[in-house]
Amino acid sequence: SLLDRNADNKLSLERNEVRLGLPSKGRMATDTLDLLKDCQLSVRQVNPRQYVAEIPQQISNLQVWFQRPKDVVRKLMSGDLDLGIVGLDTVIEYGQGTEDLIIVHDALEFGDCRLSLAIPNYGIFENINSLKDLAQMPQWTPEKPLRVATSFTFLAPKFMKEKGLKHVAFSTADGALEAAPAMGTADAIVDLVSSGTTLKENNLKEIQGGVIVESQAVLVASRKSLVQRNGVLEITHEMLERLEAHLRALGQFTVTANMRGSSAEQVAERILSQPSLSGLQGPTVSPVFCKRDGKVSADYYAIVICVPKKALYESVQQLRAIGGSGVLISPLTYIFDEETPRWRQLLARLGL
Repeated sequence: SLLDRNADNKLSLERNEVRLGLPSKGRMATDTLDLLKDCQLSVRQVNPRQYVAEIPQQISNLQVWFQRPKDVVRKLMSGDLDLGIVGLDTVIEYGQGTEDLIIVHDALEFGDCRLSLAIPNYGIFENINSLKDLAQMPQWTPEKPLRVATSFTFLAPKFMKEKGLKHVAFSTADGALEAAPAMGTADAIVDLVSSGTTLKENNLKEIQGGVIVESQAVLVASRKSLVQRNGVLEITHEMLERLEAHLRALGQFTVTANMRGSSAEQVAERILSQPSLSGLQGPTVSPVFCKRDGKVSADYYAIVICVPKKALYESVQQLRAIGGSGVLISPLTYIFDEETPRWRQLLARLGL
């Protein structure tokens, strides 16, 4: 009733702590906690059956709530949560285009999958390889529509309508959708695909133009909370800084080497002549001092650069080619920039 709803709204404004919703079980839950831990935000859950925890060392005013992903989105919209980490597909499916959800970080680098339309690779579908082919099949009529099984009851119909497939009927199914076409209860399915192995095992195929959403884990916030609730914007800023610094450093290495040279400029010139050695802003070159005949001089220079994993071996080869020796390599943990671009974007979206 309206009375209850007003009471709810009042209550949710009265609470002082900021609430972050996280997935409660499965691979997504594990990956989320691992990511936060890598950002020095270890969630302390006193007992695994409790659904409320905290990050006591770092962010004092933050409560962590473990929920089903769709409930994270629903509770962000109702004001019971302020922030959440879930898959983009879940945000779009259960947020249904609301203005009140703001995606703060759109690429947390885990939970990669795509929401995709899949059809059998046999029978009448054998030579159907694109959405266009599917739409042009004479089989679908108002009386006998294409039957699609899915749990995405918002996204799937919206997609089919936008793509101009006229005669489609949807059935909702949770659980193993892949069996529906073989059982004859559906012609096609719309489901999350990560590797595609399960589809192949069930003689199903994806088709050209059939991907509805490319998804991965995102950090999402309630617009109302960001603007109205004390502390939410500050906590969001801190989380964003930590996430960006960690994700930017993923797969980057610090490479240190010694190089003989007559001056720092001359060494820098040699380094910059190699395509893989420029680093984030360019190399750091500093003199290595040693005592010879009672005089201090610098014949060697220490150089430090930052190199992505992909280019690591190549960089070491190039360093050696220009006279680098004693090459040391260590993984980078964080790269903090002057300002995270996503923070600027967030403030702009909030009009702050």
